[in-house]
Amino acid sequence: MRDSFLIFGQPLIEQAEISEVVDSLENAWLGTGPKVHRFEREFSEYKQLPYAAALNSCTAALHLSCLALNLEPGDEIITTAMTFCSSVNSIIHAGATPVLADIDPATANIDPAEIERKITPRTRGIMVVHYAGRMCRMDEIMRIAAKHNLRVIEDCAHAIESTYKGQGSGHFGDLACYSFYATKNVVTGEGGMALSKHKSLIDRIKIMGLHGMSADAWARFSDAGFKHYQVVDHGFKYNMMDLQAAIGIHQLERVEENWKKRRRIWQQYVDAFSAPDFPAGLELPAPLEPEEAENSRHACHLFTVGVDQNLCGISRDRFLERLTALKIGVGVHYLAIPEHPYYQQRFGWRAEEYPKATAYGRKTLSLPLSPKLDERDVTDVIEAVKEILQTP
Repeated sequence: MRDSFLIFGQPLIEQAEISEVVDSLENAWLGTGPKVHRFEREFSEYKQLPYAAALNSCTAALHLSCLALNLEPGDEIITTAMTFCSSVNSIIHAGATPVLADIDPATANIDPAEIERKITPRTRGIMVVHYAGRMCRMDEIMRIAAKHNLRVIEDCAHAIESTYKGQGSGHFGDLACYSFYATKNVVTGEGGMALSKHKSLIDRIKIMGLHGMSADAWARFSDAGFKHYQVVDHGFKYNMMDLQAAIGIHQLERVEENWKKRRRIWQQYVDAFSAPDFPAGLELPAPLEPEEAENSRHACHLFTVGVDQNLCGISRDRFLERLTALKIGVGVHYLAIPEHPYYQQRFGWRAEEYPKATAYGRKTLSLPLSPKLDERDVTDVIEAVKEILQTP
């Protein structure tokens, strides 16, 4: 057994981030300022999308993206039944109605055929979620969107580095939303970003993200002198701070290096768990190789396995408890949205109506996958899984 607990999703923070944060503290610019704007610019350049708005979370980016589409009460947005609650909540907060579609169980991404099945005269858009770092089948989804004149928001919280058939995440829809939460592939502690090819959408998000104040209100206390502002819309307090951006600037510099580390760990897991002498009982994620053959790229954000109780004799939840007892941090991504009481009560959703997402959410768990893991950490995870499967 390990001496210390292996924290799930622990970020790799290096001296460059620490020094940049200290610089912000020493210069006493803590809130939204020049480092936020630098991070916006550099992230925009990395993603090759021209317009960016840095915010305090991906949830804020999703909410404001929905608002930027000028949704009306009764408008419907279709999204996946396998996602974090923020995807659905952002639609609700924008005054629209979320409509769930089931998943392709091979990838846990939204099934385009299910999207088409859920379209009604009230449907105004689709919010896709690129689950675990594997992008949705965007060519099919965009054909559906064009056919029905629907707007598309890409929830790219897991998909900073992802591509689909040669195009990066965020290049398909009207808006793309990214997360820099502490467990994500680029971290700022808390933080998010909205990107778009459409300047008008990002302009609206920038205004709505800072109280509805006119552009560049953040600079009103700069050394250029006080600048008057006007409130031009009802807005929110969703701005990113320079303290957060200071971390993100250097995280972004290492984004490719860290992706290679996670991909190497992913392959170590696959090689170990698929070895002929490894105990049976795990269902592995769909392989990366077919994606690479079609010029697509998995961001390797989550390594999620299914626990087959019939084969290994132990339930998923008991598996979680055993791993935790062996000092291995794990996560569940996710219980299907219709499993949660609030949505059942408000929308009448039932788990059995989304059988693929429900089954996936009840049997899966995510193992540690972070560039901070060293060889001993990876070996400890593999050995802990092996011990549980051998002695359930």
